[in-house]
Amino acid sequence: MGEGVSLATYKRGQLATLTGCNSETIRYYEKIKLLPEPTRGNNGYRYYNKDHLQRLGFIMKSKLLGFNNDNIRELLEISRGIGEHTRAEAKTLTENHLALVRQRISDLKKIETTLSQISHQCDGANESADHCPILLSLFDQN
Repeated sequence: MGEGVSLATYKRGQLATLTGCNSETIRYYEKIKLLPEPTRGNNGYRYYNKDHLQRLGFIMKSKLLGFNNDNIRELLEISRGIGEHTRAEAKTLTENHLALVRQRISDLKKIETTLSQISHQCDGANESADHCPILLSLFDQN
């Protein structure tokens, strides 16, 4: 959804500073083709433009929301194909991801309950761990 190539250019370190994204992560996103390769100057440096900056922001925000690389690639494809894609496609992808997030939350709540229970069973004494309820519960096959 960029506005065309901008005259403003940034080296990878500058792009990293502007976005808060690690420089090696930027390199990784290029390698897996989430971020297009930048142009190279005569000096061999990579130069990123405003489109790279916007796209990296999109990727980072998507990552914060828990989307995986394949989901992000799909969302980017939807965003590029204006007129070819529908909002319904973006909504479906997002709702599928939301269902996964809700399942993870449910799983984490179960983990929290179990951890709370086994933690309360242990007195935390500075004594031998031979009969520690926490460790015993982890060995328990039930």
